[in-house]
Amino acid sequence: MDLFEYMRATSMEKESPLAARLRPATLDEVVGQQHIIGKDKLLYRAIKADKLSSIIFYGPPGTGKTTLAKVIANTTSAEFTQINATVAGKKDMEEVVKAAKDRLGMYGKKTILFIDEIHRFNKGQQDYLLPFVEDGTLILIGATTENPYFEVNSALISRSIIFELKPLSMEDVKTLIRRAVYDKEKGMGAYDAVIDEEALTFLADVAGGDARHALNAVELGIMTTERSEDGKIHITLDVAQECIQKRAVRYDKNGDNHYDTISAFIKSMRGSDPDAAVYYLARMLYAGESVTFIARRIMICAAEDVGMADPQALQVAVNASLAVERVGMPEAQIILSEAAMYVACAPKSNACVQAIGEAMSEVEQTGNLAIPTHLQDAHYKGAAKLSHGTGYKYAHDYPNHYVEQQYLPYELTGKEFYHPSGNGYEVKIKEHMSRIKREAKES
Repeated sequence: MDLFEYMRATSMEKESPLAARLRPATLDEVVGQQHIIGKDKLLYRAIKADKLSSIIFYGPPGTGKTTLAKVIANTTSAEFTQINATVAGKKDMEEVVKAAKDRLGMYGKKTILFIDEIHRFNKGQQDYLLPFVEDGTLILIGATTENPYFEVNSALISRSIIFELKPLSMEDVKTLIRRAVYDKEKGMGAYDAVIDEEALTFLADVAGGDARHALNAVELGIMTTERSEDGKIHITLDVAQECIQKRAVRYDKNGDNHYDTISAFIKSMRGSDPDAAVYYLARMLYAGESVTFIARRIMICAAEDVGMADPQALQVAVNASLAVERVGMPEAQIILSEAAMYVACAPKSNACVQAIGEAMSEVEQTGNLAIPTHLQDAHYKGAAKLSHGTGYKYAHDYPNHYVEQQYLPYELTGKEFYHPSGNGYEVKIKEHMSRIKREAKES
């Protein structure tokens, strides 16, 4: 590094955002993620021993993926190189690979390549890295906010260890906020600021596990708040609320958080918990999820999980779907909440799912079995000569509008696909079917 590069790096370090300046240099300074960097954990031991294999850090923004990569950079004897997949291209990777080969050949020194936002690389770019990761030319560290099993090539996945980072706890975020306010070396302690406990708790809570979100608010608060009569900058609850206008919501319509949230929403309706259902509905609406997408999921749940236990549920869901398209937001959220809570509170049965599943399986196994002659159409030309429809009993001519006759193909005589549950309207269905069959036999 020449003098100009050194001065530029020093200047950037001083002028960089607070969240970047506070990044720890050692493992012992890292806050949170003890499930992967606790002293008895694999990653901790591998970093300490400088024996890393290729790894991928996966987790929401602000949870420490780049931080851990920087810690590795500070502790490893290998050459550490960083690129960002949002701006890097194949030429950049070719230069890294060439330098890594020269370094390994001449000095026997390994190269760690840290790729931030690795999911932004296309398949071809990821494939280019594969042979160099495989032969040890590069040790890959990838960081992604997206599920790597969706976004990273399976070949790279199989050669890497996946470490999932979790949102930081409120206590973890509080620890980082205190560092930011009072640390005079890396933080903003030189500004002689203090933060009220209410403001501290508020920022830690509203950050939603994203340390960067909280630290940006702290920096903004200290830089824009006038000193009080005692000469100090006071970060009060009012100041904190002004500096963080909207709660951070981790939600990507194309990512796994999207699938996790909609999964929790559906499972809450299925599990008859209207409170949880409306909560996850609110999270999706708050993050800007499509109301038509949500409405489709409610319709599916009404058919799949409520079914004939309350046939009205599907009607409510379908009508809600039509209504939200006509009304739009914000009123559509009321319509969706009504439909979601109706489905959540309705009696549950998956008997329809089981019935069609068993029937589909039967068709797959036995094929097109002959339809009983008396059920075949008797109206088309030549049908009478073939005796189609002959012997059919018209149900409405009999008591209870029911008559026993063979409806299934003869090979499936006695086969049952629909098994009404003991919930909701299916209790009446079961009683009704039992009664008309019994009375038909008795007559």
